[in-house]
Amino acid sequence: MDFTELEAIEGLRWSWNSWPSTKSDAVSLIIPLSLLHTPLMQSSEIPVLPYDPLICSKCGAVLNPYGRVDYASRIWTCPFCYGKNPFPRSYSSIAETNLPAELFPTYSSVEYAAAHDHLPNTLGSAKSFSSMASFSSVSSGGGGVLGPAFVFVVDGCMEESEIRAVKHELLRVMEQLPENALVGLVVFDSMVYVHDLGFSECCRVLVFHGGRELSSEQIQHLMGIRCAKQQQLGKTPVIQKQGFLLPVSECEFNVTTAIEEINSLTQRTPGHRPQRCTGAAISAAVGLLEGCSVNTGSRIMVFTSGPATMGPGIIVDTEFSKAIRNHGDLMNGHAPYYRKSCAFYKQLSDRLIKSSIVLDLFACSLDQVGVAELKVPVERSGGFIMIGETFESDQFRKCMRYIFGHDEEGNLKMYFDATIEVVTTRDIKICGALGPCVSLKKKNNLVSDSETGEGGTYMWKLNTLASKTCIAFFFQVSDEQKAQPGSAFFIQFITRYRHGNMNIRKRVTTAARRWVGKQSPEIAAGFDQEAAAAIMARLAIHRAETCYSRDVVRWLDDTLIRFTSKFGDYVPEDPSSFRLSSNFSLYPQFMFYLRRSQFIDVFNCTPDETAFFRLMLNHEGVVGSLIMIQPTLFQYSFDGPPVPVLLDVRSISPDVILLFDSYFHVVIHYGSKIAQWKKLGYDKDPNHENLRKLLEAPETDAEQLVAERVPAPKIIKCDQHGSQARFLLAKLNPSVTQDSMYKEGSDVIFTDDLSLEVFIDHLQTLAVQD
Repeated sequence: MDFTELEAIEGLRWSWNSWPSTKSDAVSLIIPLSLLHTPLMQSSEIPVLPYDPLICSKCGAVLNPYGRVDYASRIWTCPFCYGKNPFPRSYSSIAETNLPAELFPTYSSVEYAAAHDHLPNTLGSAKSFSSMASFSSVSSGGGGVLGPAFVFVVDGCMEESEIRAVKHELLRVMEQLPENALVGLVVFDSMVYVHDLGFSECCRVLVFHGGRELSSEQIQHLMGIRCAKQQQLGKTPVIQKQGFLLPVSECEFNVTTAIEEINSLTQRTPGHRPQRCTGAAISAAVGLLEGCSVNTGSRIMVFTSGPATMGPGIIVDTEFSKAIRNHGDLMNGHAPYYRKSCAFYKQLSDRLIKSSIVLDLFACSLDQVGVAELKVPVERSGGFIMIGETFESDQFRKCMRYIFGHDEEGNLKMYFDATIEVVTTRDIKICGALGPCVSLKKKNNLVSDSETGEGGTYMWKLNTLASKTCIAFFFQVSDEQKAQPGSAFFIQFITRYRHGNMNIRKRVTTAARRWVGKQSPEIAAGFDQEAAAAIMARLAIHRAETCYSRDVVRWLDDTLIRFTSKFGDYVPEDPSSFRLSSNFSLYPQFMFYLRRSQFIDVFNCTPDETAFFRLMLNHEGVVGSLIMIQPTLFQYSFDGPPVPVLLDVRSISPDVILLFDSYFHVVIHYGSKIAQWKKLGYDKDPNHENLRKLLEAPETDAEQLVAERVPAPKIIKCDQHGSQARFLLAKLNPSVTQDSMYKEGSDVIFTDDLSLEVFIDHLQTLAVQD
C-alpha cells in the first residue's frame, strides 16, 4: 500500500489504515487511531464547484461518492446516518450517466465556491458597524468588498539599520496590498504610538503609556471607538468615524509617510536594555481590531529585536545584570515574570480567537525576545514565527514575500476565519486534535469523553489556514455501536474558510476505510510508520508543555517497548530472535532520534528556540516532520551521483562532501581532503573540472531545499574537524565515541549518549520479556 499516493488523493495520512472493530482491540495497538489532515492541500485534481453543497438533514454530512442514489425518485441516502434526503430541482437531470462532480468516485475531495457567498456587506452582523464611517465609501459605494486588515506593530527600539530594513519591506508590502485591504500602524518603545491615518494635516498619533495594562474597552474609549450594541431590526446602524484602520485606497499616502518617518525612538543607557512594552503594543492593536469588528480576516504583524522590559508581558528587567530566563530558570521557578506574562498572553489569545485575528511575530536578535511567552497566542491564532539574527537577512525578506504572495488571479494567498467540522459513522468517537486550531466545544453523540489535545468537540476554529497547514485528529472505537469486521466506516472533513477573493468556500474531503478482526493481517499491513512517528512527535511535545523532558522520554520508551513487544516476532526471553517486519522496522529508529531531538532534549537550546521548534512541528505534514525528527544525509563523491547514507558518524570521510538537512539547518560538510583542495584553489584550475562540479552539486541542492521552505533554513558550510561541524555531529548517531574500542580511523563523537545499536539491543531485551 503506497501511503504517499493515497495522501496525494485524500490529503490524509493514517497511522492505521485498517481499524480493529472493538475498543479494547484498538487500545491494544498502543499507537492511537489517528490521522494527519492537510485541509487545503494543493491539487489540480480537486474540482471547484460553483454551487452550494447538499447537506444531510439528519447528521450534517455533505453528499459524497459513498452515498447511495435512487435515480428514479431522486433521493440520496447518507452513508453516515442512513438518512434519506431529496435532491433539489437543480439536480433534476441526475442519472447514472450524468453525475454531479461530488458523486464521482475519483473525487474524494471537492471544493464549493457558491457565487452568493461573495458578500457585498463584509461588515457582517450589526455589531460590525461599530466604527466604520471611513469604510462607508468602500462597503456601500457600488457594492465594493472590504479586504483583510493588517496592523503592523514595529519596535522603535531597534537599531537604525534594522528599522531601515523593516521599513523597506513594509513599503514594498504596501505596494502589493489590494486597495480594499485595511491597514493600521503601531510603533512602540516605552510608549505605544497608534497612528491616525485619516488625519492628513500632519502626522498625528495616539499615545498610550507602555507600563499600563488596559482593557479592550479602555483602549477603544481612548481611540474614540464605540463598540456598537446589537441593533434592532429595521434600524440603520450608527456609523462613527475613526482613522486608525483604513482601506489602502483612502490612506496610502499617509501610511507610507508614517512608515518612512519611523526612526529609532530611544536613547540607549549603558548597562541597560531599552525600555520596550511589546505586550501593551500588541494589546492596543488587538483592541483596535476588536473595536472595528473586521470580519474579513485580520493580522497583527509584530517586528521586534528584543524582549519586553516593562508593562504587561514583561520578559526581563532592563539591567543587563539580570540575565534573561533559560530552561533551568523555568524548571526551578527562577523566572520571576514568566508565569504572569504567560497568563497575560493566554488571555490575549482568547481575544484573538474570539475576533478571528492572526498574530505573527518576526523576531531578529542575537538574544532571546520572549517567543516562549508569545508562543500560545501565535500558535492558537495560526500565526507565523520567524527567528533570525537580523532584519537585513534574505530570510526575513523571503518570509514577507511568502506571506504576501498572490495567486494566479491576483488575490492574496491568505485564507482566514476557517472552521473544520468532522463527521463520522456512529461506530467512531472523536477524541480531539493537535495543531494550530482551537476547540469550539460543540458536542454531539460522536464526541468522545476522552479528550486528546483540543477535544470535547466535532468542530474546530482556525483563524487562518495555509496550503501546507496540517492538523492531527484522534479517534476511538465506540462502545455503543458494534462494528462488523469487513464493513466500511467513513470520516468526512468539512473545511469552511474565506478565500483570498473574500468568498466563503467549503472544501469537503470524505474517506473510507474498513473494519477488520483482531488477528487480521490487514492491521499490520495498513500501519504507516512515518505517519505514526509524526503523530507520536506531536503527542510528545504536547506532553512536554506540562511535563519534564525525562518524563516524556520515559513515556516514549514505555510506549515503544509495548508496541514492539506486540508486533515483533520473537522467542520469549531470547533477544537475538527478535524481528520486526518491514512495515514496522523503521519506527524504533524514528523514536530513537525523536527522544534525542531538540523537541524533547532542550539542552543547548533557549526557551525561545524550543518554542519555535515545537510550533513548527505542530504545523508540518509527515514529510517535513520526519526531516525534523530524523534529518537526511546525502553523500557526494567522485564515484557517482549523490547517494543517501546513514545518519551516523561513520559516514564522515575525508574525500566526500555530506549534505545534511535537519529542516532548520542545512549543512554542507567538506571532508578534510576536499577542504584542503578547496583552500588550495584546485577547483578553479581547468584541469580539475570534476572537483569544481563536485563542489557545486551540494550547493545547488542546498539552495533548492532552502527555496522550498519558510522560514528558510540557515545554510552552514563547514570543514571536517571545524567548529561549525558541531551542527552535523550533534545529530549523528554516536556509533564511535571516546569509549569505543575499534575506531578504524573514523571521526569520534565525545558523548555519553547511547548509540542506535545499543538502544536497539536494550529495546529487544525488554520487548521479549514475558
